[in-house]
Amino acid sequence: MSRPYEAFWPARLPKTLDYPAVPLFRLLEVAADFYPNKTAINYYGRAISYRDLWLGAQNLAGALARRGLAKGDRVALYMQNSPHYVIAFYGVMRANAVVVPANPMLTEEELTFLLKDSGATGVITTTDLWPRAEKAGSRAGVRFALVGSYADYLPAEPALPVPEFVLAGPAAPSGDEGWFTALKENNPPPPVEVDYQDLCLLPYTSGSTGIPKGCMHTHQTVMANLLSSYYWLTMTPSSVHLSVLPLFHVTGLIHSMLAPLYAGATLVLLTRWDRRAAVEAIEKFRCTHWVNITTMAVDFLNAPDIASRDLSSLVAVGGGGAPLPEAVGRRLEELTGLKYVEGYGLTETISQTHFNPPDRPKLQCIGIPDFGVDARIVDTDTFKELPPNEPGELVIDGPEVFKGYWNLPEETAAAFIELEGKRFFRTGDVCYMDEEGYFHIVDRTKRMINAAGFKVWPAEVENHLYRHPAVKEACVVGVPDPVRVEEVRAYVVLREEYRGKVRPEDIIAWARGQMAAYKYPRQVVFVEDLPKTGTGKIAWREIQQQARAEAERSG
Repeated sequence: MSRPYEAFWPARLPKTLDYPAVPLFRLLEVAADFYPNKTAINYYGRAISYRDLWLGAQNLAGALARRGLAKGDRVALYMQNSPHYVIAFYGVMRANAVVVPANPMLTEEELTFLLKDSGATGVITTTDLWPRAEKAGSRAGVRFALVGSYADYLPAEPALPVPEFVLAGPAAPSGDEGWFTALKENNPPPPVEVDYQDLCLLPYTSGSTGIPKGCMHTHQTVMANLLSSYYWLTMTPSSVHLSVLPLFHVTGLIHSMLAPLYAGATLVLLTRWDRRAAVEAIEKFRCTHWVNITTMAVDFLNAPDIASRDLSSLVAVGGGGAPLPEAVGRRLEELTGLKYVEGYGLTETISQTHFNPPDRPKLQCIGIPDFGVDARIVDTDTFKELPPNEPGELVIDGPEVFKGYWNLPEETAAAFIELEGKRFFRTGDVCYMDEEGYFHIVDRTKRMINAAGFKVWPAEVENHLYRHPAVKEACVVGVPDPVRVEEVRAYVVLREEYRGKVRPEDIIAWARGQMAAYKYPRQVVFVEDLPKTGTGKIAWREIQQQARAEAERSG
């Protein structure tokens, strides 16, 4: 296969890495030995040292072992970002068990399914989610629960704006289910029984079918991407990371928690995204690294006073989830002098498989395959590798690829193909590779719009719409049409200063001049906001389903 991207590989980096053959929790243990008094987590001004973080993980491991947790058992972490999450993640693994990250936005029914499907032995949560977790845990037959409160780690006088629900949260129970009750039992952690090849993480993904599937990751697969992020983004013990991505999601887990802690860096941890808190955190704590998603970057740069804020400490800003609009990338560079480093990954690959070279990134591009990744564009029917600039399905082989779907052997088999004796994961994403070997995502195969026989990829239309000065956010979907099969509809959130001054017809007329006749949206609907997933991405599936249901009712 052709690898023209090797000409643009960062000169300071090797093309492959060797990985520590140890369980993940050993990395925190070593960091605590190296930097015992250094701040590992800054939680709204409350400093937690590496020594205390590791001590908490060990105490939790002992408490879990006392509750009967054994090697390979699963424990669900059902909470938003907080020190509890970090301690619980390492503590569960130190107890030789498997972490099951649960989106805190899951309903009782959804959480019940996840607990049952994973066979979770226990659940660790916070008081705001405990009523839902208690009911779901009871229905799923969970044996134990631990409940913490945000007040456990909040400082008396927070240094950053704190969400109201965090301040108003009830205290944690003081009995057997209480977080600090468990930590203060001072039970020694059990003997280490796991190695780097054992299962350690079971994150769930809905995929194209909408049915959640557990992705089996070992200490080894997670280690691969942890080190990839560490080297690619040049992390050091002096780095200060603005950790605002949800830690239950693989991007937040790798880039906002595991890699920085491996480096001995400091996490400035926010429970929920808040533009004002993020700006103040960068200024006050001199944050150097910020990995985000497009919606966060757009919101951040829409702050009315952003041009006057001190963002000079930043040395690396990037993310993924959706292509960053070019206009947003240019605005970021104007303010900070930094180019946005876009990447690409999946739950099945525990975050990134592709990264833009930091010294030569391209906007609207997911970058080049990172350490040890063999990525190819193939025809979806024949699996024949396609030449540059021809769209096809992205397939991946690499050290971070998961071992399969939990208890779903048939789905696992269907997710992989063999090429030249190697096992490649089928991402389901339509991409192409340009002449320089950079990869570009076109869209999900399931999201393509058939407009009078022409293929319209919503991400491309959205990118055009973001260039309009009135557009703050946009989501493009296909709706049924008796003549054109599907019509292109755009849901648009206007910037505050344009509300009442711009009509849908104005956006349509503008779009007509920006893209091919079959691509531009014939329908534009103004909305106050767009629904988001638990990771902050625009929930296009939800919007598409609602749009099609409305079209069917009116038809």
